Amino acid sequence: MDEKKPNNLLVPQQGGVIRNVLNQLKLIFRLMGDSRVNIFAKLIPLGALIYLVSPIDAISIPVIGALDDAAILWLGSYVFTELCPPAVVAEHMKELAGNMNVNAQDEIVDVEATDISDK
Repeated sequence: MDEKKPNNLLVPQQGGVIRNVLNQLKLIFRLMGDSRVNIFAKLIPLGALIYLVSPIDAISIPVIGALDDAAILWLGSYVFTELCPPAVVAEHMKELAGNMNVNAQDEIVDVEATDISDK
């Protein structure tokens, strides 16, 4: 009687990782331009971007140095959206979700296939 409960915490991704990253960037740009967002909160993504382009790096190990840059960008975007008024974030996310409607025609992939026998 191992009954699996549905996990309501997971949000299904729509369109893959790249589309989600682009939507997050669009959300940040929309929030940066919104006058209802506190000016001090808007300094967070700017600081993360300045850190990314600055020659000073917290960790100078080649591979890990790139990971800390990515972590700072992610943390900056996360903290920024958390500090923005929830109603404003929800409004912009709803508008962005309206732009995510995918037509069935967009899902069709036209390819040629060749059968290969095991002989």
